[in-house]
Amino acid sequence: MKYFVIFAFLAILSSLSIALFFMLKSKDEGRTRAQKMAMALGIRVGVSIFLFLSVLAAWKLGYIQPTGITSGQ
Repeated sequence: MKYFVIFAFLAILSSLSIALFFMLKSKDEGRTRAQKMAMALGIRVGVSIFLFLSVLAAWKLGYIQPTGITSGQ
C-alpha cells in the first residue's frame, strides 16, 4: 500500500508539472495549449479522487489502520 501511495503522489506531481509546462509554453496555439493543460489538470483530479477512494477502501477492508493518535488529552 505504501508504494501505491508514493506512486500516486508522483503521478499527481508529474501531472501538475505537465500542466505548468503547457501553461508556460509560449509558441503554441492558444486553444490547444489550454486543452492540454486542462487535460493534465483533469488527470490530476482523477488520480487524487482515486487515491482517496483507495485509502478509504483499504481502511474499511482492514489493510491499513489508524495510528491511534488521540486528541484532547
